[in-house]
Amino acid sequence: MKNILVLCTGNSCRSQIAEGYLKHYANGKANIYSAGVETHGVNPKAIQTMAEDGIDISAHTSNNVDEYSNIPFDYVITVCDNAKERCPFFPTQAQRFHHNFPDPAKATGSDEEVMQEFRKVREMVKTYCREFIESNVVKL
Repeated sequence: MKNILVLCTGNSCRSQIAEGYLKHYANGKANIYSAGVETHGVNPKAIQTMAEDGIDISAHTSNNVDEYSNIPFDYVITVCDNAKERCPFFPTQAQRFHHNFPDPAKATGSDEEVMQEFRKVREMVKTYCREFIESNVVKL
């Protein structure tokens, strides 16, 4: 079974959303982890926006990438430029993938405008994750 790590800066939004969708689309055919080069806690708006799409990430935790140094990852996906630049060396043959998603936590405006940004990023991450699993884990 493949081991997939999603890496972001704080493991609070984008990587948490990606972990939720990768688990959903892999449907038990891969081990999915998410981590940050720092830990900021799971953003409540990320939990809320995923719940709106029927995926519960409320039990997710914010983890530091150092916690996973002993796991032989097959794939490491960085979801922001900062994480890509700071991504530690993994002593595995992990294939690296990168997509710089906007950070919804930096959205400003009314509560509804902020949630709209979370939803927009969620949809971008959802599409990426579905295509990633179809191309790399569950060949269709």
